[in-house]
Amino acid sequence: MPDLRPAPQSPASEEKVRVRAPDRGEETGTAKLARIAQDAGIRQVDVVAWRDLDDPEAGGSELHAHEVMRRWAEAGISVRSWTSRVDGAAREISRHGYVVSRRAGRYAVFPRTALAGLRRQIGCGDGLVEIWNGMPFFSPLWARCPRVVFLHHVHAEMWHMVLSRWAAKLGYAIEHRVAPPIYRSTRIVTLSESAKAELVERLGFAASQISVVPPGIDQRFKEAGSRLAKDADPLVIAVGRLVPVKRFDWFIEAMTTLRRRHPRLRAVIVGEGYERPALEAHVERAGARSWLTLPGRLTEDALIDLYQRAWLVVSTSLREGWGMTLTEAAACGTPAVATRIAGHLDAVVDGETGILVNTVEELVDAADAVIRDPMLRRRLSIHASRQAEQFSWDRTAIGTLTALATARRSRARSLP
Repeated sequence: MPDLRPAPQSPASEEKVRVRAPDRGEETGTAKLARIAQDAGIRQVDVVAWRDLDDPEAGGSELHAHEVMRRWAEAGISVRSWTSRVDGAAREISRHGYVVSRRAGRYAVFPRTALAGLRRQIGCGDGLVEIWNGMPFFSPLWARCPRVVFLHHVHAEMWHMVLSRWAAKLGYAIEHRVAPPIYRSTRIVTLSESAKAELVERLGFAASQISVVPPGIDQRFKEAGSRLAKDADPLVIAVGRLVPVKRFDWFIEAMTTLRRRHPRLRAVIVGEGYERPALEAHVERAGARSWLTLPGRLTEDALIDLYQRAWLVVSTSLREGWGMTLTEAAACGTPAVATRIAGHLDAVVDGETGILVNTVEELVDAADAVIRDPMLRRRLSIHASRQAEQFSWDRTAIGTLTALATARRSRARSLP
């Protein structure tokens, strides 16, 4: 896996991927993917996305797409990802068997992709995956092949956190009112049951058109869970892109209060993003520079080491499709305290693998309880590790390809 990029689809019958342990003798993930592709006639797939994995602001969505595409490619599918340019990087690269074509600038990529679709340069193969990350590509208007949409969560308040007033109103309107009717006949793939419920409630999608396919986790995180090496003093970490939706200001406020209860506590915020100057200023105002650090983006080895040593991982995010960093930490034997939002409701089993909270005050009290009580911390750690064992990127790739195969069968039935 590459260095951390934190912080980072006529409806068919409802389809849910159930996570389970593989049976002995079960075919490998690659073999199963190849069989699904062959049975459905899937040989060539286009993927349209806002950002590539190499983008400095790439996060969980880009990592998810990469892990899926590399496994589809390993199974013999020709996969090409169309995305925005990365400053200083090549316009086209090959990565783990799939091709990345960086067509246009950060915002021009949307109309340029649609125009390429209308010209039959994209979306004429055996399938198309659209990654709807805030702004949609409106693939139902131009794609000429079966398609699915990866939609991890509703952006809702996020528009107003990052854009001007009028731009935010426009983005919100497109997400909530303009786009949903256009995607009524498109299969949607999302990460969690709680995210699915929000897509139904807020965007008006039919439950039957949404497939729930949980994210995976790299085996290295699971292997690390058997080698616990917790720090002698309390260590609390948060991981993600340094952007407003992650609400790291909550984390800094909570840790500052918690430090008064536990004078030897240390805290770390892992990740990179444009909010770094504001967060560093917040840390300075809180007088926390000696014990609360922002080391930036870490290599996977360094991140695993930090997960292993931490007593607790915290997520203060306002919006998540899942909360992949929480599951990574869980695999390393580290329980979570996280905000009670869609996505976290599935990533954290409240009271078993971690604790869900609604406010900064609740966050402080929950973290305080976990730090003070070694038996509680141990119990949460054991259950967190066991839950994380269920997830793999092979199952994620199989589930997403199954959704595309379902879309192909539905399209075939609808043709005269």
